[in-house]
Amino acid sequence: MKIHFIGIGGVGMSALAQLHAMGGDEVTGSDRLISKGYTDMALWSYLKNLNIRLFPQDGSGIDEKTELVILSSAIEEDNPELQKARALNIPTMHRSELLAKHVASHRTIAVSGTSGKSTTTAMVYDILAFAGLEPSVITGAAILSLQKDQGVFGNVYKGKSDILVIEADESDGSIVKYRPYVGLCLNLQKDHKEISVLQGYFKEFISHCKTAIINAEEDNLCVLAPNAKTFGLTRGDIFPSAIKVDGFGSDFMIKGQPFRLQVPGLHNVANATAAVAAALEMGVDLETCAKALNKFQGIARRFASIGSYNKIEVVDDFAHNPHKLAATIAAAHLRGKRVLAFYQPHAFTSIKLLTQEFVDSFAKSIGKDDHLWLTEVYYPGGTIPQGVSCRNVYDGLKARGVNVTYDGCREKLLAQMAAAAQPGDIVLVLGARDPTLTDFARKLLQALKETPKKDECAKCMLGNCCMDYQK
Repeated sequence: MKIHFIGIGGVGMSALAQLHAMGGDEVTGSDRLISKGYTDMALWSYLKNLNIRLFPQDGSGIDEKTELVILSSAIEEDNPELQKARALNIPTMHRSELLAKHVASHRTIAVSGTSGKSTTTAMVYDILAFAGLEPSVITGAAILSLQKDQGVFGNVYKGKSDILVIEADESDGSIVKYRPYVGLCLNLQKDHKEISVLQGYFKEFISHCKTAIINAEEDNLCVLAPNAKTFGLTRGDIFPSAIKVDGFGSDFMIKGQPFRLQVPGLHNVANATAAVAAALEMGVDLETCAKALNKFQGIARRFASIGSYNKIEVVDDFAHNPHKLAATIAAAHLRGKRVLAFYQPHAFTSIKLLTQEFVDSFAKSIGKDDHLWLTEVYYPGGTIPQGVSCRNVYDGLKARGVNVTYDGCREKLLAQMAAAAQPGDIVLVLGARDPTLTDFARKLLQALKETPKKDECAKCMLGNCCMDYQK
């Protein structure tokens, strides 16, 4: 079968494209980034190695031999690819509908929630794989163990058993299409949609699960399924005790079994507890869970250390909604003397819906000695809501007395950030969707190496003392 994926650069789309190419289908794909000239990317190279042909998003990848076109919620009605598919009477299918077919044909563990899905999906997969259950996985981020052990890109792997682990996205309501063997619900906060709308999605999703496991500490979830199995940080059927967190990981106990996690942050203890609850439902014992999680390496762009210079560490992280940003900054505070954070919002719709939540989150997370740099929203194409800008968040934070700087051009912030950093600091690069953010983090590390030391302030590119910037 010849299948074309519109927006193949999306992690969920590329995962399905890889899966079908591995299964013998002829796969093509297009992406706006290719249209914009971003042709030298690791993902493109990997897809080409699977004989997936790539095209600009101009309709050139679709022809009379194309039998099915896959699209996501990011594809608008006037997209030239969608228009060409309709002109040629080629059937179209939403990404979630294709994923739902895979869910239905497996014993599937579907991991849902507004935060932590990718990490928890990877944890569940790693536990089941370590236990010898040979699962498949389809997720929204590259799993580092898969990259290292299997030599694959990391966001999909086809195992030999009938077990499948997936990340179930709630942002566009597609979560209601899945009917999993186990449904894991991590949390439910305002993100992409209002809480009342999200609750409707999750209630229907839970009703489709053979077994639902929900976070006992999330009131927004508990009211939807009062009789479901539960986990949590302090209560539930499964919860940890004797928690000790540090800048590089955590130690805790579950039902007398000691665990050591090598990724930082209390939020990852919660993710691990959820993964254990799902693994126990699949028949894995606690000791095996502990051994697997001790080896857990993480996923791409989740507290990923880019490098250090002069005892200043640059960390790249995918955090993009208020809850995730707070969790990542809290983890950084465990590791660094101060936190210097850069954030690029991933969508105008997110800023439009969550401006006050962003302000509240940063105001609580950014300490008096910390600093936050904001730049404009990532724009891959499409419609921009009128009057929506990251300046709205900046203005709110300035009014709250937060140490914050804004510039619509992020390149102009590099010198400021590098000049501000001192030994012992953690410098965070935060944001989603934009594939160039990791490159920006690398530029920041290089800027640290090129910035004059404090006793060389006369040469400082800011023209005054590096430590007195923006005061």
